[in-house]
Amino acid sequence: MTIAQSIVLGIIQGLTEFLPISSTAHLRIAPALLGWPDSGAAFTAVIQLGTLLAVILFFLRDLLGMATALADAKRRRGPEARRLLYLVVGTVPIGIAGVLFKHAVEGPLRTLPVIATSLIVVGLVMALVERLARHERTMDSLSLRDALIIGLGQALALVPGVSRSGITLAFAMAIGLRRDAAARFSFLLSIPAVAAAAIFELPTLLHNRDVGISALLTGLAAAGVSGYLCIRWLLRFLRTRTTYSFVIYRVALGFLLLAAVLAGKLG
Repeated sequence: MTIAQSIVLGIIQGLTEFLPISSTAHLRIAPALLGWPDSGAAFTAVIQLGTLLAVILFFLRDLLGMATALADAKRRRGPEARRLLYLVVGTVPIGIAGVLFKHAVEGPLRTLPVIATSLIVVGLVMALVERLARHERTMDSLSLRDALIIGLGQALALVPGVSRSGITLAFAMAIGLRRDAAARFSFLLSIPAVAAAAIFELPTLLHNRDVGISALLTGLAAAGVSGYLCIRWLLRFLRTRTTYSFVIYRVALGFLLLAAVLAGKLG
């Protein structure tokens, strides 16, 4: 992989990790359209370290508040400490599913027909939730049960094309959270899952030597910058807008992708 290819894929990762349109799908589709080799599941996981840094920096005050609340006996029953517990509980399902279905995720499920179908199905789910959900609750109203429900949704994101942010956003809105609150919890919930996946796959990526250190570092930097800007933009967008634009994009892209595969344009 060249440095230019890594930068392009890093920018794509940064933008699509937080937009509910599936970063894995776009990291699989873009090389196919450009005639590049598939970057592979290991690169897809490791490049997320860039967006992980972006979300940590953006929510640094929240994260420090949770950490200090846990260390302070007087605050351990407060909302910040509970929020940290919810992030841990919400991460358990994807941790278990990741271990059980690792080979399927890295192999058979990375096909373009699976990705296209996932884009369409989850897009329709998002549309249904957008129409029926109450969009009233804030993050402070979250319960342990809510965190587990959203975490179960996050586990489905192991299937390429589902979109971790898309499915967690849908599950969070389905239990009544406001769009911006749902996105905020979704971004925070990504931290332990993305960190674990990236660290787990890093030795594989370095061992294969398909990506040089220089290319990897520039890709991570591109993902971090674009990811940070995307988080800031999306949270503002969802305060006053719906997710229907993302639904339309997902469904249209899914059908175009299926058509291209059936026509033999993409393999």
